[in-house]
Order: sequence, then C-alpha cells, then structure tokens
Amino acid sequence: MSDDTICFSDHKIVPDVLQSCPYKMLKVTYSGGQRVDMGRELTPTQVKQQPTVEWEADPNTLYTLILTDPDAPSRKDPKYREWHHWLVVNIPGNNIEEGQVLTAYVGAGPPEGTGLHRYVFLVFKQNQQLNCNEPRIPKTSGDKRSNFSTAKFITKYKLGNPIAGNFFQAQWDDYVPQLYKQLSGKK
Repeated sequence: MSDDTICFSDHKIVPDVLQSCPYKMLKVTYSGGQRVDMGRELTPTQVKQQPTVEWEADPNTLYTLILTDPDAPSRKDPKYREWHHWLVVNIPGNNIEEGQVLTAYVGAGPPEGTGLHRYVFLVFKQNQQLNCNEPRIPKTSGDKRSNFSTAKFITKYKLGNPIAGNFFQAQWDDYVPQLYKQLSGKK
C-alpha cells in the first residue's frame, strides 16, 4: 500500500466500500485535463463525460472497473449505499472500450443540500473471463444502480483486492438536474 492509497482509510472508503486499500493509484482524467486526485473536489459539470482511466496493465490479462458512490443519498443517511456509476468487466489490458459494459457511465449527481459525496474508482485483476448475470444498465437509466455492493460483487466473482484505485468528491451543481432528466429517459 502506498502513502497515496492510505487516503482511502482517511476518507473511510475503507470500510464503507472496501476491506483494504488498493495497492496503486489509478490515473483518471476528465475532459479539459481535470484529474482525479485522491479526494480532490470536482463538480458534476466537470465529470459529466466518461473519463480516461489508466493503470499498469498486462495486455494479456482481463480487468474489472467499478465507479461507485457510497454516499447515496447523503453521507449522513446512506440508505441507497452504494449507487454505482460505471461497471465494466473483461477489459483486456487497459482497453476499457473493448470490455463488457454492464453499467454505462454516468457522472456525479449528488442531490442538492446533501454535501460532499465520494466517487470511488476501483480496478480488479480477473483470474479468468467473467460471465456476469448482472442487469445491463444504459446511461439513460437510474434503475438498478442503487444498493449495489462492491464487496458482494468482489466476492461473487472472486476478484480479490483492488489493484488500483482513486476517488474524487463532489456536491450538487446546476448540471445535476440535467443528469436526473437523462436518467429518467426523458429528452
């Protein structure tokens, strides 16, 4: 564990999402050069487009990527913990576009007045190709995103500890109503 990943404990991602910290830092960059940096605050407007995610990957190995918010609807009342924002399995090396998308990416959408939410990126090395029976969730749907459990998913598919991770924090801004409209399937 590096000094960078100790931040996962400081921000209570361990134990709220994981039992142990990732080994390495995940490089996550949004359009405009906005970088995710271990808890730095970004706005929903800054993170609305799918980011570039990079890690030290073996091109002959498959990986799983998860982005989850353990603070839904708020950190004080996380009754929907976790609300997952992105889930891709069977990623060959670093090629996310070639992976199997189970849950399409949507950016941060913390409800107004709920304070900072943690948005946690995790990558796991797979031992084999996964055959997942999880629902496929498009970017136009909020259905089946709440009450996701990273811990249960890890156990179910025998993923072990994350090899890399990173996270940012965000609170409501005026982009959030547009995201809610997108998730309701309305134009």
